[in-house]
Amino acid sequence: MTSVAQAIKGVLPRLVVFFKTLTIYFVVFIPQDQPSVLSTILKCLPVIGLIVFVILQTKSAGTESQFSKYITTGLLFGCIGDALLVWHDFFDLGVVSFLIGHLLYIRAFTFQPLNLVVGVVCLLISVLGSLFFWSGLHGVLIVGAPIYSAIIMVMVWRAISRVEFSENKWTWSKLVTCLGAISFAISDFFVGLNRFHGPFAYDQLIIMTTYYAAQFGIAISILDAKLEPIKNDSSCTSDMKSVPINSHEKAY
Repeated sequence: MTSVAQAIKGVLPRLVVFFKTLTIYFVVFIPQDQPSVLSTILKCLPVIGLIVFVILQTKSAGTESQFSKYITTGLLFGCIGDALLVWHDFFDLGVVSFLIGHLLYIRAFTFQPLNLVVGVVCLLISVLGSLFFWSGLHGVLIVGAPIYSAIIMVMVWRAISRVEFSENKWTWSKLVTCLGAISFAISDFFVGLNRFHGPFAYDQLIIMTTYYAAQFGIAISILDAKLEPIKNDSSCTSDMKSVPINSHEKAY
């Protein structure tokens, strides 16, 4: 797995801040029912680490793009949302901040290729999710929650569509980003479950694990480590094409 190993080796030094702050968060692990300045800082630091990673990676490649700017700004709004959600009274504002972040991710991922089948499936999941939480919604969330649900599933749709398995254009970075987007939807489902149906066992651990995995996957979208398409010749099944890690723009 030469290209994968090269990809990991190339980005790990720039991910040190993320992994260190992630470890600190889970080691300290301040319960979510104990909001404080410290818990807010610890919660935000891993995403700040991902912002640092994106900036360092794009600077190193020497090709800052609109794509990387959208991803960086989306992560920033996610970080703001993290801080707001620590405090119960700012939940609605936190949702708005994350919604803006998702819109920025959608803008980065674009609508090409379209892949309407995936879009319809994601829309259906969004509707079912809204119906599931409907009885617990009140105030502005009666309108806001379904809108948020639709937006995040559009983001998932665009992330999945970018992978392009059928066209042999897939890359490891796109695959990880796709999994990250799905993980974001899963994390938000558990946030809603905790908020509107009450706490459940290991809720904070599940929510934050899937959330950090999601933001990590989306941050990885600026990279490209592509494997050679699988050939029909059985003698070539283990061959891979090594491609240097670089910015998203160079992947196209």
